[in-house]
Amino acid sequence: MKKQTTKRVENCIKIMFSLLFIVTSINVRAQQDTLQLQREARALLREGNKLYDKQKFDDASIAYRKALGKNGKYEKASYNYGNALYQNKNYKEAVAQYELAAKTDKNKVSKAEAFHNIGNAMMEQKQYQQAVDSYKNALRNNPNDDETRYNLAVAQKELKKEQQNQKNDQDQNKKDQNQKDKQDKKDQDDQNKENDQNKDKKEGDDKDKQDQNKDPKNDQDQNKQNQDKKENQDKPQQQKPQPGKMTPEQMQQLLESLNNEEKKTQKKMNVQKSKGRKVQQEKDW
Repeated sequence: MKKQTTKRVENCIKIMFSLLFIVTSINVRAQQDTLQLQREARALLREGNKLYDKQKFDDASIAYRKALGKNGKYEKASYNYGNALYQNKNYKEAVAQYELAAKTDKNKVSKAEAFHNIGNAMMEQKQYQQAVDSYKNALRNNPNDDETRYNLAVAQKELKKEQQNQKNDQDQNKKDQNQKDKQDKKDQDDQNKENDQNKDKKEGDDKDKQDQNKDPKNDQDQNKQNQDKKENQDKPQQQKPQPGKMTPEQMQQLLESLNNEEKKTQKKMNVQKSKGRKVQQEKDW
């Protein structure tokens, strides 16, 4: 029983040593591979630097990109790749590489150089606020860099000028909008006035048309009434008799009436006298 237990323990130990050997071998191989990749990355970096010094920036960019393919956290390759892109005026792509270098580099001076170059790339793109922020980050990592301090002052000046221009543009746009609103209001008032005039003219034309369409007979009757009214106004008014006093015309009429009555009375009397006399009868002898 003891022999079997001892044998099992020996087998477990052998297995453990085998696993430890395998793990160690893997780690050693991985380290060897990592070291090999790092050596290859450094070789590519040196190749890129030589091409960069010859101002072959496109070829240098290829070498730096290959170096980063071997070692993605190779901050020197990122920084130098950014410089090559910057020289080819690929500022946006250069900023991405500088940011990667600033993130992975542990050396503050190197970080400051990356932020400084980010500021330069932003200045080239006229993004002055981002440039100011980048130069400030560079000075936080290296406060003694006078070149960064000078660039910061230039960026702040350009930023202030940009903000002033934006304010002037806003004021001008506001002024233009106010003038446009006033002109629109004036145009609307003119249009309303013209509409009112057209309306009045139309109503006048309609009235004239209605007058022309009136019955001529009605016009004649109206004219006759107007003429009679005018004649009555022109004719002198007869004097009204005053109470207790007769006008000459009334006295003349009264005299004629009395004469007529007298003649009628005389005639009646003559008739009555004629009836009272005897009438002599002629005899027929």
